[in-house]
Amino acid sequence: MLFPVSGVEVSPWLPPLIACGISFFTSMGGVSGAFLLLPFQMSVLGYTSPSVSSTNQLFNIVAIPSGVYRYIREGRMVWPLTWVVIVGTLPGVLIGAIVRVKYLPDATNFKLFAAAVLLYIGARMVRDLTKRKVPGQDKAASEKRFQELVRAHREKAGGADLPAVCVRTFSTSRICYEFYGETYDVSTWGILSLSAVVGVVGGVYGIGGGAIIAPFFVSIFRLPVYTVAGAALMGTFITSVAGVAFYQLIAPFYPAVSVAPDWSLGVLFGLGGMVGMYLGARCQKFVPARYIKWMLAGCILFLALKYVRDFLG
Repeated sequence: MLFPVSGVEVSPWLPPLIACGISFFTSMGGVSGAFLLLPFQMSVLGYTSPSVSSTNQLFNIVAIPSGVYRYIREGRMVWPLTWVVIVGTLPGVLIGAIVRVKYLPDATNFKLFAAAVLLYIGARMVRDLTKRKVPGQDKAASEKRFQELVRAHREKAGGADLPAVCVRTFSTSRICYEFYGETYDVSTWGILSLSAVVGVVGGVYGIGGGAIIAPFFVSIFRLPVYTVAGAALMGTFITSVAGVAFYQLIAPFYPAVSVAPDWSLGVLFGLGGMVGMYLGARCQKFVPARYIKWMLAGCILFLALKYVRDFLG
């Protein structure tokens, strides 16, 4: 099947199958999977024009709602965190779209910058996972307790919904919430600043930013992955809507390059991602957080090294 906008020729069953497999695992860590889908489109399908970024964001729009629905239903959406992420990333996504089309149509130079950012995040996550725990400072205790409570609740309540995250404080300076006996307190401005930078990166590559912001939440802000996944996915969804609309809007001003998304290809990817994200969000609470973090770190380092190789090659 030929997709005329992108020029890609591929069997119609392959895009949704690939997207489903990627999204199932990445959605457990609050990542849509777009950051791995982009290299697949560029390296395997040969789709390298700027419109691959907007097509990737279209995938997010179709795929993400099913995963977000599960997190909302299970009471694991930290809404204050979500709104701050959205407010911070939206301007960055629009700036990133302009940078992608005007200054980085082939994205070659920016790949090196992206690789440096991702290498830092991945290396920090690996360091946190491998360093020795200090008694009394082990935040993983709440994650272990969460796993125990999930099992106990399922046995006693026959699979009924678990208690929701409890927000204690939300102001212009702090976000504070409770998660199974542990209190997490972060700077609102810190989250906002990070989100703005992530928005630019996400706007350029069409990854929505979840691939970067979720690991930062886990490794730097020390937030449990079970509570940041929903916020990261919701932020990615909203910014992707803005990104696709903006790419479509500016397309007539850049007739020499393909800017608007390939709607047919993006929807096919999105349908597969929808199934994968729903299943991933549903299964996340039964998977130890350590395994999810290792998976994220591995994916990030793999992508970073690939970008370095592409830049040097």
